[in-house]
This record gives sequence, structure tokens and C-alpha cells, in this order.
Amino acid sequence: MISHPSRHCTVELQALPSRIGQVRRILSAQLRYWHMDPLIDRAVLGVTELLTNVHRHAQPDKTCTVKIELLLDRLMVSVHDHDPRLPVVADIKDTEPLATCGRGLAMVAAVSESWGVRPDGESGKFVWFTLPTPSAALPQRPQRQTVLDKTALRFAEVRVDGRRPEHAPARSAVAG
Repeated sequence: MISHPSRHCTVELQALPSRIGQVRRILSAQLRYWHMDPLIDRAVLGVTELLTNVHRHAQPDKTCTVKIELLLDRLMVSVHDHDPRLPVVADIKDTEPLATCGRGLAMVAAVSESWGVRPDGESGKFVWFTLPTPSAALPQRPQRQTVLDKTALRFAEVRVDGRRPEHAPARSAVAG
């Protein structure tokens, strides 16, 4: 199930490799829709790591929910699975240099502003991370552009010394 009102997007899925790729595409498209393109790479990397953990470790099933929320000054991505066991964060120094696993949450920590785990009783847990929104993406008033073409320049009133001439007092165009 996919829902995406204006400020959040929720995807329920089985954390299988083909579905993880689909969630990455959905996340990328949603961030483009919100004009948050600079966050795509880090958000996709983070959600991939969280979903890979569900695929590898979650029991009794691989069902999970990904929620993407655009808050005032940050993007929050969370994954809820049904396994109440909390993840074990390996110290990156203890990981073998050529190991192909064991760095996922360290990578999430490295690319995010903050991250964490919130137990959900016997219903599982939420693993989440946040990314700061780019200041350019904040709603701004449209900027007015002044374009002077040759016609406009003909009517510009600027003296040679750069000062504008004094204007005569306004007069009525109505006779009388």
C-alpha cells in the first residue's frame, strides 16, 4: 500500500531485494516532487541499509512499513518491522576491512543528521534517521526580475552624472 499526501509518504512491503529497489525509486520520485533533490542520494542509501537489515535479520516475517516525512527543517525516514529485537550496532573498528556486512547502521549514522531506534513493544521497532532540508528548498516568495530591454532604456530618465532628474508636480489630465 502506498499513500503520499503532501508532507509524508508511507509504503508497506516485504523487505525483499526487488521491493527494496522499488522503494528506492519511490523515495527518489517523492523527494523530486518535494524539490528535495539534494537529499536523494543520502536518503536512498539510508533506507536501503535499513531495509537490508529487515531482510537479513527481522523475524518472524519481512513485512515492514517505510514512512517518509517532510518536517519543517528536516526529512525523517523511518522503517517499522515486526521484530522486537533491537539492532546491534557494530563498532566500525571491529569490522573486518573486506567484510560485506556489518556497516549498515554506521553508514546511516555517517550520512544522516541523527538516527535512532524506538521499540514498539511486542509489535516490533522503528529505526529512523533524519536529514536536514536544504535551505534552497524552503518556500520562498517569488523574486521579481527586472528586465530592461532597449525600449525600456529609451524611456529611462537618468542624467549623464547618474542622478535622476527632479520630477514636476503631478497635474490633472482633466480640463478645468
